[in-house]
Amino acid sequence: MEMTAGTNKSLPSQRVNTGKNQQTTQMHYTPHNMATVAADAAASVHASAHAGPMNDAKAKTVLKEAVDAVVNSFAKHTHGHGRVNVVEALQEFWQMKLERGADLTNGALVVYESQPATTPPFVCYVSLPGGSCFGSFQICNTKAEARRSAAKIALMNSVFNEHPSRKITDEFIEKAIADAVTSFQGTTSDAENPSTGIGAFKFMLEANRGRSMLEFQELMTVFQLLHWNGSLKAMRERNCSRQEVLAHYSHRALDDDMRSQMALDWIAREQESPDIIANELEVAEKDLEGARLAGRELRFYKEKRDILVLALSQISPNGETIA
Repeated sequence: MEMTAGTNKSLPSQRVNTGKNQQTTQMHYTPHNMATVAADAAASVHASAHAGPMNDAKAKTVLKEAVDAVVNSFAKHTHGHGRVNVVEALQEFWQMKLERGADLTNGALVVYESQPATTPPFVCYVSLPGGSCFGSFQICNTKAEARRSAAKIALMNSVFNEHPSRKITDEFIEKAIADAVTSFQGTTSDAENPSTGIGAFKFMLEANRGRSMLEFQELMTVFQLLHWNGSLKAMRERNCSRQEVLAHYSHRALDDDMRSQMALDWIAREQESPDIIANELEVAEKDLEGARLAGRELRFYKEKRDILVLALSQISPNGETIA
């Protein structure tokens, strides 16, 4: 079974225009500034997290206030005044990280993706250089507003990710494993056994010591998709050990080949269970929307949606795979 040229169908991507006709603002980044901004970000998020019981409306208000506080802090420490073009700022933030030696395999380009729509509300997603994805978290009446909303939440998370509390350290690993043992009613011996879920989690944390939580989340997305797709179960049935699977996929980027293979898996399931893709896609769309409006990192939800859309595009109305 082969995927056709249509395999590469995807939503149109728009890249930040850095041409001469665009007004730019010189930003002054220093490690001290970024540490200060990250501290402010942590304080804002901490205050939001302790705002007491919240309904959906209050949660949205608190999220907006936290995002605005971080963006304003960023503007104050990098510009010296209170206004900032968040789309430019997000791009220049990642350019600064690249220039300071960050390991960005594909460069510092921030990519925006607008959902096709002719009437409001408009939705926009933004993918960061490492792969993390965020989306417009507000109801937006214009495409430009949606892009700014996506850039705001991405800038907030990018800045907050610089805070020391977001780095994977020995202390962080110890606490995370203790929490996992409690949550899953495991034992300390489970953490030392790589064949257990807790042991695998510890293995992954230790392999990523020194990285940030955003970087770790990007790796976890691959394993979340493998689990959702049934690939991990299939590997266990072939007697692959957890360590073998972790070692292989820890260095495997989520690329078009992996997406295409997962789409093929869903096409095979469709032949056995008609409408399974459409049903799964409906759930994925709802999950993606809920996570987007909550201001969460979206790559897992969006990749699921995109893989299912890709699979559906390869099936003709009578259920046959397009050759």
